Amino acid sequence: MLKFSLSLRRIGLVGIAAATVLAASACQAPATIEKADVAAWRAKVLPTVSGTVVEDAGKILNREPLTKKSARIPAGTYTFTMICDGGGKAFFAISAGSSKIADATAACNANSDVVKIKVPSASALTISTTSVDVPQIFAYRLVPAAG
Repeated sequence: MLKFSLSLRRIGLVGIAAATVLAASACQAPATIEKADVAAWRAKVLPTVSGTVVEDAGKILNREPLTKKSARIPAGTYTFTMICDGGGKAFFAISAGSSKIADATAACNANSDVVKIKVPSASALTISTTSVDVPQIFAYRLVPAAG
């Protein structure tokens, strides 16, 4: 049986405690969503990539939907990547004119969620973001799907 000195055990326990604190803090939302720097957060968790056709970020402070209308985009298949933080879930409704294209949901745990959508004809999109779990911060981007 191995025996470790008291000082080695203490060093090990301190290391485990430090790793636990670092892991927990990496997954947490900013201290207060209301004061979060959304642009800095978005740049860190969902940076703009080449080919992005639509992107947005913001704060959901009440249960009212936040809506953004895009410029006209070509018909095709796209990847919609969304991320939110603050707990709960955020909901994204994507439509072209009066036609709903997709509903998507993101778990607000600082991990991105991805869905593929098909835009049937060239059109401007309306993307509505909402949640019942407020406050939250969110970001999303739409890029042409690969291959």
